[in-house]
Amino acid sequence: MAKLVAATLYLVLVVLLHLYGQQCKAVAGGGTSSHGGGGRATSTAVRAMFVFGSSLVDNGNNNFLNGSGVRADYPPYGVDFPLGVTGRFSNGRNVIDALGELLRLPAAGLLPPFADPSTRGRAALHGVNFASGGSGILDITGQHTGGVLSLKQQITNFEAVTLPDLRAQLQGATAAHPTAGHKMKGQDFFDQCYLPKSLFVIGTGGNDYLLNYFNPRGGPTRPHLSEFTSSLLTKLSTHLQRLYDLGARKFVVLSIQPLGCTPVVRSFVNVTGEACIEPVNRAVLLFNSGLRSLVSRHGNGSMRSRMPGANFVYVNSYKIIGDMIHHPTKFGIRETSRACCEVSRGSSSRGGVLCQKGGPICSDRTRYAFFDGLHPTDVVNARLARRAYGSSSPGEAYPINVKQLSML
Repeated sequence: MAKLVAATLYLVLVVLLHLYGQQCKAVAGGGTSSHGGGGRATSTAVRAMFVFGSSLVDNGNNNFLNGSGVRADYPPYGVDFPLGVTGRFSNGRNVIDALGELLRLPAAGLLPPFADPSTRGRAALHGVNFASGGSGILDITGQHTGGVLSLKQQITNFEAVTLPDLRAQLQGATAAHPTAGHKMKGQDFFDQCYLPKSLFVIGTGGNDYLLNYFNPRGGPTRPHLSEFTSSLLTKLSTHLQRLYDLGARKFVVLSIQPLGCTPVVRSFVNVTGEACIEPVNRAVLLFNSGLRSLVSRHGNGSMRSRMPGANFVYVNSYKIIGDMIHHPTKFGIRETSRACCEVSRGSSSRGGVLCQKGGPICSDRTRYAFFDGLHPTDVVNARLARRAYGSSSPGEAYPINVKQLSML
């Protein structure tokens, strides 16, 4: 038993030293503040990614939540995913999977879900996914769908469970600082190298409109759209500040996709043809504009003035996915208005969002923009990740892209 423990500790130490060597060394030509490709990196400086948000980035947390009505732990979900049914709301990868692959994270970029009891110890070293389908920025969002983890609770899980777990693993590690020439203890490594060099990805906000603001269950009275959106941005800035106070320094924030073009929203008003629901899209654009300003390098409302040393990437999911919807043939897509799977309908349909269990699906998923009533197919998620990672357009990734952020 003693030999086994010693061998395990040694292996963990080797992993940590590898992390240290990759994360704290200077990367020639890696960091850049200008927008552009910056050359192909021989390796990435990121060795951990922590994810927070809703079903667009959830990879199976709701599988472990009792009473959750927002789950994708059944066929046909995962039909094109190597691991099969996992709880991802797609036929294959979600955007986080594809981004992790581009970042060359271990295990082909696949992160473990926090709610899985096995996501402890070494399993959490390269990152954890805390996202929960049905959740939103506001705590109240998604409550009527059953058990979901609000964004606030997701960050609490990171703070109360994963953070101390990772700290404990690093307490025994000591490494030579590559520039200062002195020994760095595990706690210093964690605070100076591990957390600041990890990516914190946040993809949320859509459900606050679909399941809250535009939800008929909300009653006849509701705040003005600008007031509601302002409250969302204020709350989100509080969550970002909390992550910063816990040690996060590299943030990737995903804008809301064009919700008014999703099959579920279109079905509510019986739209035919290719038209999108513009009032919903206008609400989304209002939020996205505020989100971009929130993480901008300049401006009185920018988070940067309150978070020295932090760097942000704003990923314009609205534009990237919208381009595929409005110019489908350019991307090899034929169907943008209907779901690939047969969605549930009726009083227990969950809004016509999720696929029917074991129901029929389209034969060629690469030709569809949406797998179910809300969630993109693997091909859309893959392109979203590629543009987030390497786009040279500030209209898609601002003010730098994820690749450049990873090398800072």
